[in-house]
Amino acid sequence: MAPTNDRTPRRRVDARSSVERITAAGRTVLGKGDGSLEQIAAEAGVGIATLYRHFPNREAIVRAVLEDILETDLLPLVERAADAPHTRQALQDIATRLLDLITQERGLVAFAGNFADVAVDVLQHFSASLQPLLVRAQQEGEIRPDLTAEDIPHFLVMAVAGLALPGTAPSLRARFLALLFDSLNPANATPLPPLLAGEEDLRTAVGNVTPGGNRL
Repeated sequence: MAPTNDRTPRRRVDARSSVERITAAGRTVLGKGDGSLEQIAAEAGVGIATLYRHFPNREAIVRAVLEDILETDLLPLVERAADAPHTRQALQDIATRLLDLITQERGLVAFAGNFADVAVDVLQHFSASLQPLLVRAQQEGEIRPDLTAEDIPHFLVMAVAGLALPGTAPSLRARFLALLFDSLNPANATPLPPLLAGEEDLRTAVGNVTPGGNRL
């Protein structure tokens, strides 16, 4: 009787299940603020050896979380943007949503020492889905014609680096994200959203990531 080979598919299913659980646990733990690989493993219900087998370092966790954010939260927004009447505004809404999501994962930026490099790499794969929107916005005269899809990940990470700091007020993010997008076509600049009284400003947010701050 020939031996069955049903273990390999089972191992693949188990490995996929572990990766999905660890990724979900990464979002949960980092959403609360500071976290460790041990905390993520415990949240996922796996041993630390299993975590390291799939995610050898912190950057790998951050990459998986970012990919999950793009897949589950941003790609549906990109698909709906195909019918948006104002394409540049649709792109700005996507960037705003990305900033909101990364800000909600409060420990994500600080978890990896080279977050910007990981984010650019992940967003490079995402840029292909933005290409049709970018081309349409350029054809409509809403975005400068020399911008390429490859520029978008760097542009978005620049926004994340400056505007996804813990404590940055939503109105401040909206104001300066509008300013960043206006820089893509100054001739069609739009009014800046107002700052709301009583909200923390950028100096407070920067203070949160300095040695004297307590949030990172």
